[in-house]
Amino acid sequence: MNSTNKHINNQPNSNQFIAYPLYFKPILKDRIWGGDKLKNLGKELPNNNIGESWEISMIDTNTNLVTNGFYQGKSLAELIQMFPTQILGTKVFQKYGSQFPLLFKFLDAKTDLSIQLHPNNELAQKRHNSFGKTEMWYIMQADENARIIVGFKNDSSSTEYLSHLKNKTLPSVLQEYYVKKGDVFFIETGTIHAIGGGILLAEIQQTSDITYRVYDWDRVDEQGNARELHVDLALDAIDYKFKNPKIDYPKTTNEQVNLVSCPFFTTNIISLTASYQIQKNNDCFLVYICTEGNAQININNQVFELNAGKTILIPAQLTNLEFTGNATLLEVFINEI
Repeated sequence: MNSTNKHINNQPNSNQFIAYPLYFKPILKDRIWGGDKLKNLGKELPNNNIGESWEISMIDTNTNLVTNGFYQGKSLAELIQMFPTQILGTKVFQKYGSQFPLLFKFLDAKTDLSIQLHPNNELAQKRHNSFGKTEMWYIMQADENARIIVGFKNDSSSTEYLSHLKNKTLPSVLQEYYVKKGDVFFIETGTIHAIGGGILLAEIQQTSDITYRVYDWDRVDEQGNARELHVDLALDAIDYKFKNPKIDYPKTTNEQVNLVSCPFFTTNIISLTASYQIQKNNDCFLVYICTEGNAQININNQVFELNAGKTILIPAQLTNLEFTGNATLLEVFINEI
């Protein structure tokens, strides 16, 4: 009998929330730019063109199913409808209702993604009845000379941008960053960007699937069709100002090191080599992404494994936990509520 089941049998009343860490079945996405690196994270790939693994999602029909314990087989959406404050937290529920406000992914870019951007909350709500899409990237692996594109080299304008777009010279005015494992980038809404080929990363973002593609390297699919572009929609959504998106952070062990703090999420990194304890209130859930190594989570004297390529949701009702092991963890929650 595993530890989760022991915990469950102590609380058999299904009308009362049974609080334990939740694992989910990933939702795999076939992409024109995808590859097969996600198998290195333990994902069972149906083909060699998988670009994304949605680890925790509640976007439309893309809602993950629980794979462990009493709620195995139930979707995240079902659970939140049943137990909103216990899972989301009191303050998150007050702000977002029964909507899980974040989306967690792993991305494998075998080739370059399109040059694109995401609208802010106001535009996304007006046009798509959706959240905007502020996001961050944690580089997990990068081939030699792999690079990303984020923002303009200098302050630009719609006129300059359209001229370069027309002449197919847009990349010449955009910032390129050569990347390595451990690099972090914060992508604000309106920031033009692209993930280059040869990069495996973890992405944390608002719950949104709204993307405006503006240039797709003139490629076509097997049927000779180009993907849809959104040049007109993008024009007033672009932030033409210069930005510095790279996040520098100290490399310390067994403590929270902040990477990003914004109104939509807070992300810390924990380089675990020994024991690390957390005590919190029930305002918000926690999500942990293991980018490398192996960790164990001890909650109420029960142990849950968190290995490289795994993502786990700690319901808000759980307020005390201890990590042990040797691993790199991304810790995510909502602070500004």
